[in-house]
Amino acid sequence: MGQFIKGLKNSLESKSLEHHLHPYTNPEVVADIGPQIIQSGDGVRVTDLEGKTYIEGMSGLWCASLGFKEPELVEAAVSQMKELPFYHSFTGKTSEPTIRLAEKLIEISPNNLQQVFFCNSGSEANDTAIKIVWYYQAAKGQAQKRKIISRKGSYHGVTLAAASLTALSYAQEGFSLPLDFALHTTWPHYFQNSYDNESEEDFAKRLASDLENLITLEGAENIGAFIAEPLMGAGGVILPPKEYFELIQPILKKHDILMIADEVICGFGRTGNMWGSETFNVCPDIITCAKGLSSAYIPISAVLMSKDIADEVEKQAVRLGQFGHGYTYSGHPVAAAVALKTLEIMEERSIIDHVKGLENLFLERVSGLKEFDCVGDIRAIGLIGAAEFIKPGTKRTKLDPKHKFSTRVVKAIQENGVIIRALPIDAIAFCPPLIIPSLTSHLAEPTEVQPDKSLPLNNRRWPFFS
Repeated sequence: MGQFIKGLKNSLESKSLEHHLHPYTNPEVVADIGPQIIQSGDGVRVTDLEGKTYIEGMSGLWCASLGFKEPELVEAAVSQMKELPFYHSFTGKTSEPTIRLAEKLIEISPNNLQQVFFCNSGSEANDTAIKIVWYYQAAKGQAQKRKIISRKGSYHGVTLAAASLTALSYAQEGFSLPLDFALHTTWPHYFQNSYDNESEEDFAKRLASDLENLITLEGAENIGAFIAEPLMGAGGVILPPKEYFELIQPILKKHDILMIADEVICGFGRTGNMWGSETFNVCPDIITCAKGLSSAYIPISAVLMSKDIADEVEKQAVRLGQFGHGYTYSGHPVAAAVALKTLEIMEERSIIDHVKGLENLFLERVSGLKEFDCVGDIRAIGLIGAAEFIKPGTKRTKLDPKHKFSTRVVKAIQENGVIIRALPIDAIAFCPPLIIPSLTSHLAEPTEVQPDKSLPLNNRRWPFFS
């Protein structure tokens, strides 16, 4: 189990290595350095078992939008636990928080959406959305419309179906994925995937043409839906090029292909609106959401669908005797109560207005990283952003992967008291809790982690190149 646990047989760290298979972790690396155990959190900060405190610059995993230790969310969970700690939604049963949450989600959703199905994670929500597409298409006598189009570089989860749509190698290699229903169209990353001197508008037109060609090749009669994150999150915090969705959506409508908006990261204020679909002019037939729905305090996700889809699904369920899909914890009353309180807090405290008030400053700070000659591109909207690394002296040539540059940057930044995340395209992401103070001096208080004096960030050169 590596050097770390020698002589530490009874420590929490050693027990973790012995018994806990960590997701998205290299077992050899964590065995050498040991796991980091987070012990507590408060506001935008978390503290580990050794007493070191960090600004959580990723909201955990893009999700703890109201920060850590929000008392009203804790109280909502405790109160519902005392009243009704669990009930299911099978055979027509449900609970009051579940009903009220479904009503609230439709109230704040785009106008064409009518009904909600509850799940427990973003992956489950996207998996469920795929099944609903198939169920809907079969109900209309089009059972052959089973193929789903995703985009290269996208992330939609890690269940078998969702991971097939996720177009990142680490989610598929070793798992015999993707399954054959998944199609992938061109990566919409203007910085890396545009031609020299190609405008964003022309890039978007090329992407639309590529999509049309893929539909022609595969046959529109075989394609049930197109799924897209309004802003690509884990794949690189990639904003859509100008006019992209305006060009894409008419193509889908022409070919009777449903539009699924994966709002797992974008939803609930992250991009400066309640939904990323509002920010980027998307009119979805289905929305999937999770993460910020409960500020990550308890697992819950949801699939919102249009009236047309809901009607067809219900008619098909009547014909078949039931809607044969669901999870034990679908619409869990405690999760629903916490999600309701989350949405209530967002309204009462004007969280989205707070995000809008900070987004220019946030963009300014992210843009400041361009002073380093290894930063080729920066992008940000609302309170989500990224800096992408290149080989110094080039326009967009990537660094040699063996340098693991973004991973080393993340490590150095964490040593200086801020947790962020490395992305697979050799970039770093920023996604702070939406409650982050507007006065940045509040974040300048000294923590127990002292800056590493050996890593001065100067001379326009990232220290790892010196």
